[in-house]
Amino acid sequence: MRTKTSTSSPSSSSHRLITRASIHLPKISTANLDIFTPNIASNISMVQEMHKFSRITPKNPTLNPNVHPDHEVIMEKLYLILEAVSDRVEMHKNIGEQRNNWNSLLLTCINTITLSAATMAGIASVITSIPGAPLETLKLSSSFLYLAATGMLVIMNKIQPSQLAEEQRNAARLFKQLESEIKTKIAISQPTLNDVNDAMDKVLAIDRAYPLPLLGVMLEKFPAKVEPAVWWPEKTSSKRCNDKNGWSVELEEEMKEIIKVLEVKDKDDYIRLGEKALKLNKGLAVAGPLLTGLGAIGSGFLASSPHSSWAMVLGVMGGAMASVVNTIQHGGQVGMAFEMYRSNAGFFKMMQESIEANLKERDVGRRENGEVFEMKVALQLGRSLSELRDVAVSSSRNGKDIEEFGSKLF
Repeated sequence: MRTKTSTSSPSSSSHRLITRASIHLPKISTANLDIFTPNIASNISMVQEMHKFSRITPKNPTLNPNVHPDHEVIMEKLYLILEAVSDRVEMHKNIGEQRNNWNSLLLTCINTITLSAATMAGIASVITSIPGAPLETLKLSSSFLYLAATGMLVIMNKIQPSQLAEEQRNAARLFKQLESEIKTKIAISQPTLNDVNDAMDKVLAIDRAYPLPLLGVMLEKFPAKVEPAVWWPEKTSSKRCNDKNGWSVELEEEMKEIIKVLEVKDKDDYIRLGEKALKLNKGLAVAGPLLTGLGAIGSGFLASSPHSSWAMVLGVMGGAMASVVNTIQHGGQVGMAFEMYRSNAGFFKMMQESIEANLKERDVGRRENGEVFEMKVALQLGRSLSELRDVAVSSSRNGKDIEEFGSKLF
């Protein structure tokens, strides 16, 4: 019998070695794990419920001791006012540009009409002796243009477009200032309901001071008495602060002297300038339509033999002088200058009332912080703190004979 010799390959021998070298771990019984399953499931369910309830905001804010009950409502109101103020900035800016365009366009049109009428009157006076010349046509055309210019001038002088544009520029600037004030209040402090009411009162006060419509609520352009513009609400008590609050006897005396300087020098000076601008504007507003009206009369009497000389003078010179008057009044923007003087006087009146309101408050804890208030006054007047104190010292030394103005800005 032939004996078989089996040969083993290297791979099979290595497999056999690996099999023999296998690691055997002890078996763990899983029969008793079922008793932990209910507890694990219960804990997972509890964690899910806690996570779900942690994402729900409580309907009553008082449950959270860190949140004021009305804080969310107050912030919502303040943001609504901020949105309205931003919208007003754009409205007044756009309308100010529109009314400035009115001024330039109306001035150009009226001067063109007036000079055309004067030219026609001059030509008509020259061709009176020429047979077959279109004399009547030129006379009627010149008279019609003069009457049209007169009507347009009356309307333009009534509404004063340059003054309207300056009103809207002032309103846009004040609303921008209020917008920045509200944003600062939201950023660095905890707004209260008093802050909301104060912001609302300021918005309405600026609306009353610089109205948008022309009919019914337009500001009087030729008032009987020049008074400062008022764009702020009545002063109320400030919020509660600390007891010292930065005030001292020296600071109170300094603020009293600043009030006197603003009253005697700055505000009165701009009132005086405003009265002069108003008188000039009134005179020019009367002279312009009067000259164009005389030009219309002169054009109508051209070629009348007894009156041809003075009719020619009225027809030609009336138009030329009316163009000069219109250019001075509306091109020079006399109405805008009057409104600027009135607004500057209002600025000093506002500062004066602000200082007086703080000094009248006997409880210093209810005033604005004295150091901050002094710096604010100095910045508004364009002075350093040392210069502001020097002005107060000079005022107390000279009495009513005050030489220096309080403001260095304008």
